[in-house]
Amino acid sequence: MNTTDTAIAEKPKLFDCRDAYAQTLEAMAAEDPRVCVVVNDSVSSTKMKSFQTRFPERFVNVGIAEQNMVGVGAGLANGGMTPYVCGASCFLTARAMEQVKVDLGYSKWNVKLCGMSSGMAYGELGPTHHSIEDLAWTRIIPNLTVIVPADPAETAWAMRYSLQYEGPMFLRMSRMPVREVHGADQQFALGKAPVLRQGNDVTLMANGVMVSRALDAAKLLEAEGVSARVLNMSSMKPMDAEAVLDAARTTRGIVTAEEALAAGGLGGAVAELLALHHPAPMRILGVPDVFAPTGSAEFLLEHFGLTAQGIRAAALDLLGAKR
Repeated sequence: MNTTDTAIAEKPKLFDCRDAYAQTLEAMAAEDPRVCVVVNDSVSSTKMKSFQTRFPERFVNVGIAEQNMVGVGAGLANGGMTPYVCGASCFLTARAMEQVKVDLGYSKWNVKLCGMSSGMAYGELGPTHHSIEDLAWTRIIPNLTVIVPADPAETAWAMRYSLQYEGPMFLRMSRMPVREVHGADQQFALGKAPVLRQGNDVTLMANGVMVSRALDAAKLLEAEGVSARVLNMSSMKPMDAEAVLDAARTTRGIVTAEEALAAGGLGGAVAELLALHHPAPMRILGVPDVFAPTGSAEFLLEHFGLTAQGIRAAALDLLGAKR
């Protein structure tokens, strides 16, 4: 095998987590007649064409009316159904936040919000379609659980878990291709942060598409003699407080990375916990206090340092290393 063949063989396979979400949701509907779907004229982008064909009586398209979409979901839950309200995360959260707050958080209806194409996945469509505020918004709503899967396996596990969980939930799904980061023996557990890599110098915490990049950063750091622990913070609310505090106690600092605003999301949640219980050095990576520009998703991640090299640099800065 020549060098080119080796490079091709070693290139990891990438997956769209929306496929795992759609396939799992359809399988769940086949098993449970309560499962239904509500969309906002987003059948293709939410990958619900097959669901609509197979279960037309359990599929509601309200059109471009996100507030109504969430209200319809709450009504279906009130009638004993288990609705999955699916739409682009930027519109589902920004346009319908009052309904999310009142109809779901306050009223505690058993509705599963599926925020699709989150973060900066829409790239060239620009700030109106970037969903970088959704984690900050949703995590402050009382009674609303927030989950950010990292790969297709975890997406499927989280979807399965959501069906047995009673209460409102926000599942943040990206369309950016990611590789598998979980082993076959791992399962999703609400409120737990899987340790994907052990380390005792610094802890890297990430969710969603940033988890694989944190793992890559840990490899770069290892080559420089730095031992990095990697935690998958997919369960953002409730968060694994013990894992965070253990990292603060047993490593020299924490770097968080998220495809979202640096203020108010994962980094903010970790900082709040540490400030109250165990202050520790931190670096919070995300989009700063700006609207992300127009460009491809990969360009935008590079632009804001949301890459393996960016995480590596933040970790070295935290540790005081000049490399």
